[in-house]
Amino acid sequence: MAMAMACLNPLALSPRQAYGGRAAPRRCCSVVVPTSSARAAAGRCRWRLAAVAEEPQAVRQQEQQQRTEGSGEAGAEAAADASSKLVLVVGGTGGVGQLVVASLLSRNIKTRLLLRDPAKAVTLFGEQDESVFQGVTHVICTTGTTAFPSKRWDGDNTPERVDWDGTRNLVSAMPRTIKRLVLVSSIGVTKYNELPWSIMNLFGVLKYKKMAEDFVQNSGIPFTIIRPGRLTDGPYTSYDLNTLLQATAGERRAVVMGEGDKLVGEASRLVVAEACIQALDIEFTEGQIYEINSVKGEGPGSDPEKWKELFRAVQ
Repeated sequence: MAMAMACLNPLALSPRQAYGGRAAPRRCCSVVVPTSSARAAAGRCRWRLAAVAEEPQAVRQQEQQQRTEGSGEAGAEAAADASSKLVLVVGGTGGVGQLVVASLLSRNIKTRLLLRDPAKAVTLFGEQDESVFQGVTHVICTTGTTAFPSKRWDGDNTPERVDWDGTRNLVSAMPRTIKRLVLVSSIGVTKYNELPWSIMNLFGVLKYKKMAEDFVQNSGIPFTIIRPGRLTDGPYTSYDLNTLLQATAGERRAVVMGEGDKLVGEASRLVVAEACIQALDIEFTEGQIYEINSVKGEGPGSDPEKWKELFRAVQ
């Protein structure tokens, strides 16, 4: 199992910074915190890549279990599929992102993080190797901030900077060899001038998410957009990896999907994280936008066939 951690700031990321005409560096074991002058320059802080190398114990245990259970044709096929992927998770320490990372690691899928808070990542997942886009096959972007002013806006983390500038810079820097980009957006983005959505959009969060969606759709990169309802279950932002692996969606395990921005409701963060991971491999989800809620009842869990049925039902 390999997980890399790239402590770059997506807000300041550009194609030149990501590559500089060369392959991404393989090793750099320091983290540079933005200076006050850099923060003042419209949040254009620059971070170096960070550091190396320890497998979380939970992941090692999962690997041993999968080696035992994975004997036979089905196990070999699953192992081959996992080994062929390298998934970059953007916002991997957020409420949805950390659940995505924990689930990918539990499946023995190689994972890399792009984030602004390396200390938080080390607390959750341990110190890891570094790089940016080199070798990445898939990207899941779970970044976001609060709709209304809060402490999370400190450091210029406003909806405009996170949902628009950050996503645009990320996609612009992304190599065109990416097999799939999954973007987490929100229901209501096409109706931000209508009540009640206009209240949520007082500071532009829905407008900027829609702008980001449009940019992704016009980028030429294969994409799937997930628009969840109001997020529930968590965020589990102060837990370790073992706790994340044991998190459940409680009674809200059943999944409701829609299209056309018509759904109104709530979505479990665990369900949203699973939808992102499933969309990576379901070919017909490419180029599609799905609204998603979760309600009381038995859900699809991590069963690919059940998720295919859910995604197909709204097409």
